[in-house]
Amino acid sequence: MGAAVTAVSSNGEYSFSKPNRESITLLAGLGVEGDVHAGVTVKHQVRVKQDPAKPNLRQVHLIHEELFEEVGKAGFQVVAGDLGENITTRGIDLIGLPTGAVLRIGDEAVVEVTGVRYPCAQIDDFQYGLLKEVVGRDEDGEVFFKSGIMGVVLAGGVVRPGDAIAVELPEGPFRPLGRV
Repeated sequence: MGAAVTAVSSNGEYSFSKPNRESITLLAGLGVEGDVHAGVTVKHQVRVKQDPAKPNLRQVHLIHEELFEEVGKAGFQVVAGDLGENITTRGIDLIGLPTGAVLRIGDEAVVEVTGVRYPCAQIDDFQYGLLKEVVGRDEDGEVFFKSGIMGVVLAGGVVRPGDAIAVELPEGPFRPLGRV
């Protein structure tokens, strides 16, 4: 099996976790229809306080289901939607993608990767000690984050569990994921 969507989640109210849905609809330039984080400008509460006019580079949050198994080995129980993601995936190295990678999801939806989801203290509020598990170090000792990636919607469409995901890498040099 190739890369695929395993769950979709959204919430019209601010909360850390998001309930799973049968489908979500991505809207070009906005994000997930009906989700509190959808919009042209920033919607995450901390970023709104900093500068509400900044463009929303966090329209869609994707996280790899394999992370749930990894943190499970450390005693944590995490399932799709628990960490606030909109799209849960399997079979794709989301964290290894470059900035600007394009994800074609299902028949119509297209998401451009804008950066890594910076893990916040709310992760420890959800399950104490989990924050430490979603932060890692590479072979050079550099810190990296495993808590998913963020993107903007280039083309809208309905996304459902089971939808295939195709990756298109951008031309030019590899641009690692930064914080957005």
